[in-house]
Amino acid sequence: MAGTMSPARVEDLPTRHTPRRTRWVAVRPWVPLVGVLVLAAVTGVLTGQLAPLGPVSTLGALAVMATGAGLGLVGGRVVGAVWVVLPLLVVHVAALELARSDVLLPTVHDVRLDSTWGVLALVLGRGMHALLLVLPMLLGALVGSRLTRRRVATRGTVLVGALTLALAAVVALPASTPPVRGADGEVVPGSVATLDTVALGGDPHTVMVRAADPDAPVLLYLSGGPGQSDLALARVLSEPWVDDVVFASFDQRGNGTSYAALLPTEEATLDRAVADVIELTEYLRDRFDEDKVILMGESWGTILGVLAAQQRPDLFHAYLGSGQMVDVTETDRRIYRDLVEYADRTDDQAVADLTERIGEPPYADLPWANADVMLAYEYLYGSYTPSEGYLARGKSSGLDAFGVKGVEYTLLDKVSVLRGLMDTFAVMYPQIQGLDLRREVPRLEVPVFVLDGAAELDGRRDLALEWYAALEAPTKRLVTFQDAAHAVAFEQADAVDRLLVDEVLPLVGR
Repeated sequence: MAGTMSPARVEDLPTRHTPRRTRWVAVRPWVPLVGVLVLAAVTGVLTGQLAPLGPVSTLGALAVMATGAGLGLVGGRVVGAVWVVLPLLVVHVAALELARSDVLLPTVHDVRLDSTWGVLALVLGRGMHALLLVLPMLLGALVGSRLTRRRVATRGTVLVGALTLALAAVVALPASTPPVRGADGEVVPGSVATLDTVALGGDPHTVMVRAADPDAPVLLYLSGGPGQSDLALARVLSEPWVDDVVFASFDQRGNGTSYAALLPTEEATLDRAVADVIELTEYLRDRFDEDKVILMGESWGTILGVLAAQQRPDLFHAYLGSGQMVDVTETDRRIYRDLVEYADRTDDQAVADLTERIGEPPYADLPWANADVMLAYEYLYGSYTPSEGYLARGKSSGLDAFGVKGVEYTLLDKVSVLRGLMDTFAVMYPQIQGLDLRREVPRLEVPVFVLDGAAELDGRRDLALEWYAALEAPTKRLVTFQDAAHAVAFEQADAVDRLLVDEVLPLVGR
């Protein structure tokens, strides 16, 4: 009939087109997920190869956050669900761990939950990394899944976004060192207070310099350890000295802000550590236009100081040893025997169990055995009271025992302070077993001052006195303090300042 529509064929009816991507997912829902997981594995491998220690700097931390956010965004956009974070995280972390499996450091390789130290190592080595990765990844997944479904952000997304931004802001906070102030609390005009980055052995190291007068003689302080970062603590406890010297200290290879320089561990040797001291001394000479500097070591730093002064006496006006170490292996043996004797004498079962568990030195279970033994030192110390100045400065500083709260550290540096103490100790301590300054350094060609704490442990003090008695030097002086133990220079910082002014600085000719 004219004007009448004929029946339509099925093939002629309009069809509702399904987007190519949606049809693909419907047919093979696992394909996009596999692709995202491959991306997670690739980024994990790259992270493990390029940054095997995990994030150790502000830039590295922000890069981890960006990686997490990117993976989460792609995963959430492709899968359309937040649950994608779990497989993304598992694959990324597994690939990372495999890629860095050859890094044999306590906080990376030695995962153990049988002690407080092991748990701490796990938290330090992976906890911060996990936080930096997971929170942005969750945010990315939330945003990606919302984009897929074309939904507006929920309160949860806003909350996670705010937390991520807050974390990034804290990570990005820079380190600094407070200005030098006079007795009136005002900043000393013309004073110096800086944190510098200096290349030593081709690796960046943080050097702290503080002085009321930048034209004063330079004193280079070598911290204890191995592995101990002393930037914040040294800044507080050396306060009396900055009126009379340019006080310089640095984070040694593997310590705190210089933690990344621990790799490759094959190059972190005793010789390299001494070479770093010599290179830094050359830098300080050039910067402050000095022919020589005054060298002071504390504990492990005394080993570095003695060896540096032996190699390059032309660089140093004098050497000062505080908590002087001589033969680490023999010291460990003597302290161990003293702890055994203490346990027998006092029937202290906890100490007896400790000595039985760790066995005689040299300790095999590094650094955990050493950490446990050091906690037991308190049983061997006699009664003494450090100077009022030392106690007052420590109390007013607000710092903890490791100085982690110091403004000299970024958030990542704070983690590295503790990681460096564990990892660098494990690398360096075996290298000084068998070293005996009585045999290897019978003479120094610079004036020597040994700061002797009468309350020091016998296992350390007796060897220091023996080395000093036999040591040949142009001049030498044993300065004994009754109210001091191992950290003599700081425990008696005011008296040491008078020693510097009266006896050391005259050697400089000022």
